[in-house]
Amino acid sequence: MGVAVRLIGISKKFGSFSANSNISLSVEEGTIHALVGENGAGKSTLTKIIYGIHQPTSGEMIIQGKGIRFTSPRDAINAGIGMVHQHFMLIPELTVTENIILGNEQSKLFQHISLKKCKALILKNTEAYGLALDPDALAGSLSIGEQQRVEILKLLFRHATIMIFDEPTAVLSPSETERLFATLRSLRDKGKTIILITHKLDEVLAVADTVSVMRRGEIVGTIPASSATKPELARMMVGRSLLLRVNNPSPSPGETILSINKLGFRTKRGVEKVHDLSLNIRAGEIYGIAGVEGNGQSELLQALWGLAPEGSMISGNALLKGDSLIGKKPAEIARLGVSHIPENRLRHAVIPDFTVSENLLFGRHRENSFHQGIGFNNRIVDHYAAAMIADYAIRCSSPNRQPISTLSGGNQQKVVLARELNRPKISLLLLAQPTRGVDIGAIETIHQKIIETRTSGIAILLLSSELEEIIALSTRIGCLYKGSIRYEFSQEEVEFKRNSEHEFQKEIGMYIT
Repeated sequence: MGVAVRLIGISKKFGSFSANSNISLSVEEGTIHALVGENGAGKSTLTKIIYGIHQPTSGEMIIQGKGIRFTSPRDAINAGIGMVHQHFMLIPELTVTENIILGNEQSKLFQHISLKKCKALILKNTEAYGLALDPDALAGSLSIGEQQRVEILKLLFRHATIMIFDEPTAVLSPSETERLFATLRSLRDKGKTIILITHKLDEVLAVADTVSVMRRGEIVGTIPASSATKPELARMMVGRSLLLRVNNPSPSPGETILSINKLGFRTKRGVEKVHDLSLNIRAGEIYGIAGVEGNGQSELLQALWGLAPEGSMISGNALLKGDSLIGKKPAEIARLGVSHIPENRLRHAVIPDFTVSENLLFGRHRENSFHQGIGFNNRIVDHYAAAMIADYAIRCSSPNRQPISTLSGGNQQKVVLARELNRPKISLLLLAQPTRGVDIGAIETIHQKIIETRTSGIAILLLSSELEEIIALSTRIGCLYKGSIRYEFSQEEVEFKRNSEHEFQKEIGMYIT
């Protein structure tokens, strides 16, 4: 086999910032080539160059043996390159067939489009690659996994031979992930070349033939996946050894802190998002919610933290040591002893243009310990900020002047954790997607702090789309499906099954799809 994609000395600058620096890389035809690295390592920029979204500042790109320079994605598509983005590009109101042919109608101007002929080609591809779909179904009626199949069929319809997948399993259940991997292997076995961007090292080892590791805009190594290990890849990504699974000692839970009884949530349009949901969380334990996104996780948090949109209808109850949380405002809930780390930190947890120190103080600024007279005691505020920065290993240069927007995602999240986990007299932590968009090096610190919080006696409700994270951190696991807890794994089950993580993930997957 030859080389499908060869990059020679590729560099890309945005002003004075160098996103890619002197990258040379070869991707063999008919292989699955994984590209891994921390956030900001340059993976997305590099694949956008291959797909024609960006043009390199310098260097040479050779596709199927021909030197080429794309000016747009259309040039890349014409050269046989396709890309499935992390966020799908489908129009919900159009059918599967209409979405697939959109932009590639294969007819001349003012000429009738033969949908029958298009459907026949689509059905041929669904059978050849195991991508079962109804060509007449509306895209908006499909599951996440089915929507992804439509995106793959779009590439096949355009005769793509080189396919780029950007974080393709980010929103998939374990069973959908297994089906995707089977599809990728089928595509490879039929001669397609796959470039896979992912941060999940288990997936790299499961499906890739070759893996290239990026760090700070450079390729630091390319090795066969068959000879790679998770610790080795993690070390290449961050430049040091990492603890890939946090030490999670067996807990001895105390009194019940949160009791949710037959909770229901309907939108102002009457759509039921949470249905008859009941669970209890005790002091010193982590109750993990496993589920495919969109099954009521966001609405559950909105109900518990007092952020339900106007017009929403909430039934049932949620009691914090006997006090109802339903109908209260976030400030009232915080005074009862609840901390909240939301799904979207940039939208709900930080103010990007404010400094690191100011973000460490938000929500705690009314505490008397930070005040002197009518203003703040700057000496105490500075001492508190310095202590949090040191304890949580927050990398910043000047906390009193540096906007938090200049920090990496991992360091932003550590600021939020430091603030919320150190509030006085908290008994419950509502914790959502704690490591979303976070570098692998920062995950180690964040997981350790979560376990420390649990061992201090605080009850934690954990919602995460990462099953690996749910399994590693949780005391008990509730499987959420269509707004209800479909099955709950006990503490004994979690501790026993944790040692066979892959099998445990598949078992959880049966209850969340």
